[in-house]
Amino acid sequence: MRSSFRQLSTSATCPTRRINLALVQLHLTGTAFLRFAVIAVLMSIFWAKSINSAFAQAGASAQKSIADLTGLLKPLIEEHRGEVAVCVRHIEKGDEFHWRSEIPQPTASLIKLPVMIAAYRLADSGKLNLNQSVVLTEADKVPGSGILTDHFSAGLSLSIRDAIRLMIRYSDNTATNLVIDQIGLPTTSQTMNELGFPDTQLHAKVFRGESSIAPERSQQFGLGSTTAKEMVDLLTKLANEQLAGAESTKAMLEHLAACDDNTKAGRELPEGARFAHKTGAVAASRCDAGILTGPSGRIAVCILTTKNDDQKWNDDNTANVLCGRIAQIVYDHFNPTSMDLADRTGPKSGLNSTLQIGAFGQTVEMLQRTLNARLNPSPALAIDGDFGPSTESAVKQFQDKIAVPVTGIVDASLWKALGPIAEPSPVEPPEVVNNTTLPIAPPDSLEGPPFVTCRAWTIVDADNGATLFSANASQRLDFASTTKIMTAWLVVQHAILHPEILEERLSMSERADQTIGSTSALHAGESVSIREALYGLMLPSGNDMSVALAEHFGRRFAVTQEAPSESASSQQVTTDDPLDLFVAAMNAEAARLGMSSTHYMNPHGLTHDDHRSTASDLAVLARAALQNPLFQHYVSTRRYGVAVTGASGYERNVVWENTNQLLGIEGYDGVKTGTTDKAGACLVSTGSRNGRRLIMVVLGSAASDSRYADSRNLYRWAWKELALFNLQPRP
Repeated sequence: MRSSFRQLSTSATCPTRRINLALVQLHLTGTAFLRFAVIAVLMSIFWAKSINSAFAQAGASAQKSIADLTGLLKPLIEEHRGEVAVCVRHIEKGDEFHWRSEIPQPTASLIKLPVMIAAYRLADSGKLNLNQSVVLTEADKVPGSGILTDHFSAGLSLSIRDAIRLMIRYSDNTATNLVIDQIGLPTTSQTMNELGFPDTQLHAKVFRGESSIAPERSQQFGLGSTTAKEMVDLLTKLANEQLAGAESTKAMLEHLAACDDNTKAGRELPEGARFAHKTGAVAASRCDAGILTGPSGRIAVCILTTKNDDQKWNDDNTANVLCGRIAQIVYDHFNPTSMDLADRTGPKSGLNSTLQIGAFGQTVEMLQRTLNARLNPSPALAIDGDFGPSTESAVKQFQDKIAVPVTGIVDASLWKALGPIAEPSPVEPPEVVNNTTLPIAPPDSLEGPPFVTCRAWTIVDADNGATLFSANASQRLDFASTTKIMTAWLVVQHAILHPEILEERLSMSERADQTIGSTSALHAGESVSIREALYGLMLPSGNDMSVALAEHFGRRFAVTQEAPSESASSQQVTTDDPLDLFVAAMNAEAARLGMSSTHYMNPHGLTHDDHRSTASDLAVLARAALQNPLFQHYVSTRRYGVAVTGASGYERNVVWENTNQLLGIEGYDGVKTGTTDKAGACLVSTGSRNGRRLIMVVLGSAASDSRYADSRNLYRWAWKELALFNLQPRP
C-alpha cells in the first residue's frame, strides 16, 4: 500500500491533486498522527508552489517592464558620442535598469553629495556642530561655480550648515572646501568605504590639486569618482533614512531639492515631478544623480557621462540633453498618464498625510469636493482624484482666504480648517430623476462682446484715450508683472532727458538675484548696460532685473523727480533703501498720470495686499508709455541676445525671449504680460488694423493661454463693431 501511495503521489501533476490523493491514503491508514503530519507537509508544498508562482509572475512583469525601459534607453545611450553609465531603481517597486553601472567614472561636482552625507553623519554622531561658524578668508576663495568667491568679502561668517547649502544649491566650490576643512579631507572616502561604496571617493579639495590624497585617482578621475550603481545605492539608503537620523535625512533631501541646475536630468521633467538631486560638470564629463518622485513613488537615478565629444558650455550640450531625455523617459515609464486611479496609490493617500501636486486617489476627490463647497465662488474643480495645477490653485486660494502661508500643500492643519468633508450629492431614485424637468437658460444673445474668462477688461482708443468698451474696468485687482510697465517707463522717461544713462553698467545684486519668480537669468555680480537691462526686464519679465533697476535708480529718482500732486507728496518715505525710493517714484508717477486707483508696493508685481490697479488705470499708463519710441521698441522686441560680463571679467551669452505670444501675430506690437496665482493671467496689449490702433487690458484670465484667447476675441469683436458703426480710420 505504501508503494502504491508513492506512485500515486509522484504521478500527480498539481498540488490540489496531490492533497486529494494524500487524504485517501490517510483514510486507509487510519493513523491520526500520520494524517496530521502528511497534511502539514503537503499543504506546505501547495502554498510554497503558489507563492513561488506569484513571485514568478511578479518577476516576469518586472522583467517585461525593464525590457520595455531598456528598449527606450539603449538606442539613445548608444547614439551618444561619449561614455555613458546609468543606473535606475524604483525604490518602492525594486525595478532596476543598469548600463555600465559598475564602471567608475569622474563625478565632477556630484562628489559634493557624498561630502554632504559625510558631514551629516558626523553631526548625528556628535562629532560636528553644523551651527558652528566658519570665517571666509581670501585664501579660501577658489574659481568656478558658486557665489562666495565673486560676491562676498573676506571676513564673512557663515555656519557649516549654510556652507553645505551653498555647496549643494549653487555647487559652490569655495563653500565645498570650507566644509571639507571642517570634516577632514579623508573623511568622505572613509565614510563611503564604511558604507560599502569603495569606488565613491573624494580625492582632493576643489581647485586644490596639490591637496590630493589619491594622486593616481586624481589623475584618472579628477576631483572624485563613483559608479552609477553605487550612487543609486547611496540615494536609496538616503531615501530610506539608512544613512542618518530623520531630521538629518530631511535636511539633506531639502538641500538636494534646492539644487538650481536644471540643465541636465531636470530639464525635461513634467510639471509636478519632484527632483532632489546634484549635478556635476567639467569639460569632458557631465552627470546628474538624485531622487525623482512622481505618482508611482520614488526613483533613484544616476547618469554619468565622460569623454564626451561635445564639450561646449551651454545648456544644450549633448550630454546635458541626454541626461534630460533619460530622466524624462524614466519618469514617463514609471508614471504612465493612462494609469488608473486605483493603481496610483502611495504614501499620500490618507487624511493624516500631506497632499500636494502629484497626489492621486479618493482622498484628493474628498479634497476637491470640499474646496468646491468652501470657496465662494466655487472653483468648480473636477472631482477626478488628480491633484493637478487647478486643485493646487484652489488650495492656495483657500489658504489666502484664511490667512495662512500660501503653499499649495494640504496638511493636517488645513484639513482642520476646511472642516467636515463635503459628501457627494445624494442620488435621487430613477422615478424622481426621470420625471424632473431641468431648468434651461435663455439662448445666448447675439449682441454684445464675446464671452471671456478674465475678471476685468477695457479697450481704449490709442489716439485719444477714449474708452470704447469695458467690463469691470474700475475694479481694483492684483496685476502681476504688468507692474513692470511703470518700472520701464520711469527709466525710459529719464533716458529721454539723459540718454547717456543707457550706457551705464548695471550690476546684479545679491538681493536682486534672490528675487523669486520669473528671471533674466543673470547672477549676482554679473553686469549689463541699462540699455540691455531693459530688455531683460520686459522680454523674460525679469523680477530680478526690476529690483536691480530700482536699486540702480532709486536714489537718483528720489532727488530728480518731484511729487506731482498732493496725494503723491503725502506718501512719506522714511528709508534710504533705493528700492523703496524707486517704488515711491512709481506711485508719484501714477498720481501724475491720474491713475487714482493704483498703488505700487514693489517694482515687479509679486503679490502684496496693497499692490493693486485697475484695467482703466493700466490703459492710461500704457497709452502714455507707448508714445515714447524707445518704450515701443522694447515692448515689440520678440528676442534679444546679450553678452553678460561677470565680476571677474568672464563673458557669457544670454538670450531673452518675450513672454507676449501676441507678438507672433501680425498687427500686435506690445505691451506686457503678467501672471501670479492671485492675479491670474494678465495682458496689456496694443494692436492696429486698418489704421485704427487699440490698447487693451485683460486682468485675471483663467490661464496663460486664456489671456491671449480673451484678447484676440475682444480685438476681433471691437474692430468689427468699429467698422459696423462706420467710424473712419485714423491716419
